[in-house]
Amino acid sequence: MKKLNQYESLLLDEFEEEKFHLPVHSHTYYELIYIKKGSGIHHLNQSRIPYTAGDLFAISPDDEHYFDIHSSTRFVFIKFTDSYFSTKKNLATDDMLINTPEQFMREKLLKESVLILDEPCRTILKNTVDNITAYNCRKDVSNSPIVFYQILSIFGLIKEAMRHMELPTQGATFDNKQIIAYIHQNVYNPEQVQIKAIAAHFSIAPSYFSAWFKRNFAITYRDYINNLRTKLIEKRIAGRNMPIKQIAHEFGFTDESHLSNYFKKRKNIKPSEFGRR
Repeated sequence: MKKLNQYESLLLDEFEEEKFHLPVHSHTYYELIYIKKGSGIHHLNQSRIPYTAGDLFAISPDDEHYFDIHSSTRFVFIKFTDSYFSTKKNLATDDMLINTPEQFMREKLLKESVLILDEPCRTILKNTVDNITAYNCRKDVSNSPIVFYQILSIFGLIKEAMRHMELPTQGATFDNKQIIAYIHQNVYNPEQVQIKAIAAHFSIAPSYFSAWFKRNFAITYRDYINNLRTKLIEKRIAGRNMPIKQIAHEFGFTDESHLSNYFKKRKNIKPSEFGRR
């Protein structure tokens, strides 16, 4: 397994293992990880995500992860530093000025579950990864426009998956997708998803926002936030990787009791009882 050094902005690495060679770890670069074969559990931050052939993961320096391999797994790692895209602005599309690859990689909601790619996107992804690894024999791979555009196409597939998962990316104009993107990015911080905060962010009158949201999404803003937050808390509890106290801290509750009361009101069951189920 290869590591980036100070002179490389891009590194491609393909290998197969029956036991992952690293414990839980983080790093200073970004990784696109494609599963060519095999299955197991990807432990990504606080989530336990089952994986199988054809799955793709986007890892940023903010993340910690490792793979619990159940059947021999062949990985393709596409590793790049901050400079890989910033030094190729002459090749970049206009859309990259709004939605940079690094922003995609840091999208927190993408770390809650596997990317959902349907056909023909899964086949396109497989062929694209094969194209990239086939070109890895070239010494100038990090400077290759061919590889650059192939990698850029992977981010197009990620964007497509985010759209299907209702995790739209932020853009330059205000619209429904922008509102949802903001909510998903800030749901872990209660103050940032208060009506006055979100209204101020998008220059909407707070008195108008609630009515606007219900008219556009057919659900009240409060119900949408509560449903999203509760779903994420359920995943944390079901994963059994975090104590209730830590979950409460992550989602901005004052203490375990605050979280327990919130969860019981929403699900009619205490978090501890839900976990035992």
